[in-house]
Amino acid sequence: MDLQIRGRTAIVCGASKGLGKACALSLAKEGVAVTIVARNAQVLEATAQEIRALTGTAVTAVACDITTEAGRAQVLSVTPRPDILVTNAGGPKTGDFRDWDRDTWLAAIDANMLTPIALIKATVDHMQQQRFGRIVNITSAAVKAPIDILGLSNGARSGLTGFVAGLARKTVRDNVTINNLLPGPFETDRLLETAAQWARNSGKSIDQVLADRRAANPAGRLGDPQEFGDACAFLCGANAGFITGQNLLLDGGLYPGTF
Repeated sequence: MDLQIRGRTAIVCGASKGLGKACALSLAKEGVAVTIVARNAQVLEATAQEIRALTGTAVTAVACDITTEAGRAQVLSVTPRPDILVTNAGGPKTGDFRDWDRDTWLAAIDANMLTPIALIKATVDHMQQQRFGRIVNITSAAVKAPIDILGLSNGARSGLTGFVAGLARKTVRDNVTINNLLPGPFETDRLLETAAQWARNSGKSIDQVLADRRAANPAGRLGDPQEFGDACAFLCGANAGFITGQNLLLDGGLYPGTF
């Protein structure tokens, strides 16, 4: 299926590995010139080289902290008018809310709510003026089904979800859509981190925790990041202009609700 976005430009955050990398790769396969962003310059450049080799598409790597004004300015100086924006930040630490002080909460809100909003603010006007834009926020399945040890993520990402729900209805008339992708259990470093926390809490081994998670999922497995990347690319396609303000859950059927 041709998504009709060849020649478009995109900024993809948190793209050195995991789900962000998968999104960048899927977009590059569609002929989108991607600017990938992450903090670790060495890992990010290796990812850029890999995507170039696989797709033959232009890839620009910008190593910075996207949660800072300076970092965002650096990215936007390279790609000031992207057609596509994929926001993504590593989830805040796991644990018990009793151990989190005000600064811990503010850091989580800054990374997982305020930074995406700032990036949207910096790019959405141009998208509306040109009458094309696709914004995808990578949030979490925990927005729909909260996870006890992910309280910081539950709260901060839910704030972003509420903000997007209002804005997405204002921009779609100009063919600018804003949607959220909610990943469930995908085989990423983040999943291993939460598995380690559950292992410590339960006394099980990490391998046993992972085996239990696979067995508990209706799909009988964990997600492949490239499945997630392809879903992101679809939402960024020219023919996805009637989809906005949605929270697309990718979890293998783990969430048991009808709605």
